[in-house]
This record gives sequence, C-alpha cells and structure tokens, in this order.
Amino acid sequence: MDAIINILSNLDYEVIFQLTFVTLILISGPIVIFLLAVRGGDL
Repeated sequence: MDAIINILSNLDYEVIFQLTFVTLILISGPIVIFLLAVRGGDL
C-alpha cells in the first residue's frame, strides 16, 4: 500500500494538466476546420 501512495505523491499534476490542455488545444484546431467545411464556411 505504501508503494501506491508513494507513486501517487510523486506525480507532478501540473505537468499532467498542462499536457492535457495542450492536447485539447491541438485537437480543437482540426475540429474547427472540419465544422467550417461541413457548414460551408459559415460559423
């Protein structure tokens, strides 16, 4: 049990959140372009 608590306490949650948000931003670009193409260029 101590090993699991030790692993969880050593994780750097700030880095995980930053990588998550960067990934979401990178994915949102193609989604916006796809929506523009589907709607005929009119958002």
